Amino acid sequence: MKRIWIYLLPLIITGGLFALFASQINKDPNLLPSALLNKPAPQFELAGIEGHNPSGFSTQDLMGQITLVNVFASWCVPCRDEHEFLIALAKRSDVKIYGINYNDQPENARQFLAELGNPYAAIGADRNRRVSLDWGVYGVPESYLVNQDGMIVYKHTGPINAQSFEQDVVPAIEKALDTLSTS
Repeated sequence: MKRIWIYLLPLIITGGLFALFASQINKDPNLLPSALLNKPAPQFELAGIEGHNPSGFSTQDLMGQITLVNVFASWCVPCRDEHEFLIALAKRSDVKIYGINYNDQPENARQFLAELGNPYAAIGADRNRRVSLDWGVYGVPESYLVNQDGMIVYKHTGPINAQSFEQDVVPAIEKALDTLSTS
């Protein structure tokens, strides 16, 4: 009897690990916690994309209005997928979109924006990824909603799609706007 357990124990352990990994597959990536939620946006200043918008932007540009900070890169396929939703948001007059261009070559970023359109009020080039780390970026794309007081009130991890746009992003913007009108 003791000998059977020696053979069964590795099978039981393997089965348990498989069940644990399988249970994590369909988890929503937006559930990744952000230590910055309900905290001030990090202090930063980024130069613009060389040859595109040399002014860039900083933390101060996020104050006094509702802003969406979107971290993107030209080499990021999901960034292309979400871009149409950023273009749609840019048509709104009650929210400004700022872009952090993550670890990208300037010519590639310029081509990406020329091809897909530019929804951003300003873009900062984060070629060394330092500012993105300060924002708590896990990977691109990620978006952060910042209220008029410079507080991060919502984080979207991964690409914005039709479902997350309607069910998560737009309601988060509306909620932030509601607090703006009541303050």
